[in-house]
Amino acid sequence: MWSVKDVYYVSDSTALLTEDMGKSLLCQFPEIGFNDEKIPFVRSISDAQKALERIIEQSGGLCPIVFCTIMDKQVRNVFDAAEVEMIDLYGGFLDVLERLLEAKALREPGFFRHSDDSKTNKRVEAIHYSLEHDDGQKTNEYGEADIILVGVSRTGKTPVSVYLATHMGLKAANFALTSDHLNAFTLPEDIVHNRKKVVGLTISAQFLHKIRQKRYPDSNYAKLSTCTNELKQAEQLFMQHGIKTLQTHGKSIEELSVQVTQLLGISKKKWRRQ
Repeated sequence: MWSVKDVYYVSDSTALLTEDMGKSLLCQFPEIGFNDEKIPFVRSISDAQKALERIIEQSGGLCPIVFCTIMDKQVRNVFDAAEVEMIDLYGGFLDVLERLLEAKALREPGFFRHSDDSKTNKRVEAIHYSLEHDDGQKTNEYGEADIILVGVSRTGKTPVSVYLATHMGLKAANFALTSDHLNAFTLPEDIVHNRKKVVGLTISAQFLHKIRQKRYPDSNYAKLSTCTNELKQAEQLFMQHGIKTLQTHGKSIEELSVQVTQLLGISKKKWRRQ
């Protein structure tokens, strides 16, 4: 069994979809490490030959995996070489669909990406919103948010907010609860007024202690007693205001993001339109 494998995502468009599809397959092999790289906009035989030469040189003849979503058959065939293991992610799927639908596929590179500019614009808007409302910024604009994540420091609020924006097109703000809020047992009014959009992120005190200890070793901030006390205070605040909570320990950002939308009743249909 391989312990490490080189992987390339090759596309005639941005390679973002290629990467998503490839990683969704590779995650089924957690015991293997993968060194991966995207190679986008391979649209000619010359582009493909240069990309293949680079792949072979970088991988030192160790048969790297090449996930491919190139539409042009001649360009795609360049990667059907003995030195690499090429996986055509579209394979014969389009041929099968053409037969089933009795219609010809466009076979246009990147068509899904630019087929609806409104979706792209909404996603860009969501990303800007999330970045501008990170860590308690501009709370007066929380009325525009789809989701507001609240929790003590280092519970994963920012990465989940960014994922919600970049992958789901949802405007996600996040707010860190400090000792000022916790000791006064109060939440900012902008959060209270929008509490139906709020999810409180929590975590085990032991795991929070480990995270903080790595960042600020032997500090009062990282003490287990501090972590325990802050989490208890935060959970009491969430309970007082009827805020739904989500345990983050041991969960991926992708899993947490989906669970956040489920808690708030945001359907897949809604965020897939973004």
